[in-house]
Amino acid sequence: MNLNLNNKNALVCGSTQGIGRATAMALAAEGVNVTLVARNREKLKAVLAELPQHRNHSYIVADFSNPRDLQEQVIKFIEKEHGFHILVNNTGGPRSGAILSASLDEFEKAFTQHIKCNHILAQATIPFMKKVGFGRIINVISTSVKEPIPGLGVSNTIRGAVGNWSKTLSIELGAFGITVNNVLPGFTDTERLTEIIKIKASAEDTSIEKMTEIMKNYTPAKRFAQPEETASVITFLASEPAAYVNGINIPVDGGRTKSL
Repeated sequence: MNLNLNNKNALVCGSTQGIGRATAMALAAEGVNVTLVARNREKLKAVLAELPQHRNHSYIVADFSNPRDLQEQVIKFIEKEHGFHILVNNTGGPRSGAILSASLDEFEKAFTQHIKCNHILAQATIPFMKKVGFGRIINVISTSVKEPIPGLGVSNTIRGAVGNWSKTLSIELGAFGITVNNVLPGFTDTERLTEIIKIKASAEDTSIEKMTEIMKNYTPAKRFAQPEETASVITFLASEPAAYVNGINIPVDGGRTKSL
């Protein structure tokens, strides 16, 4: 299948590790000019060096805890360099824990990093998408949109908000050749999952190895996903052949989510 992504421009957030990094690599392999976004300049430089050097790749240093600075940096880049056909919203999940014990600060921080920053990036990139008649906004969120995950109270709440923000945006933008979709990763072999396993193992007074096996057995696939598997789905959603896929949630979870 020809994805027709050659020379498209993509803004990929959280792209120094995990799913974000894998997505940057997958898009670059399809001929996309990738702009990485993260807060650590040295890590950004390291990932940039791994991307195909014959393309116009770049990076933006920004912290999602400071949405105004993120907005300023991205707008400045667009004015100086180019607009984006593809936006991949992706940032680290909120701290785990029961919802009743969560502080207001935890909710506010998560709302800022996931809703405010997604919205700022959409507002910054959509004018160019409308101008060229092509746009793809892909939000990396969680299967908790379909089925809340025990012990992730704040995440369940905020991910659901992102899902509804995304659906609303997809309705407003469909007529402009712009799609908005959500990818819902299941248990994926990333630093985030390692942290969750350690917390669960400690809470249940068991070993990390045993908890790892327990969690693998939650899914029919009996294994964790690799970041590249989720990146492949994101890359398809970014493509021209995916033009009629809009406003949906796609789990990449090995069949773990029990809802249809």
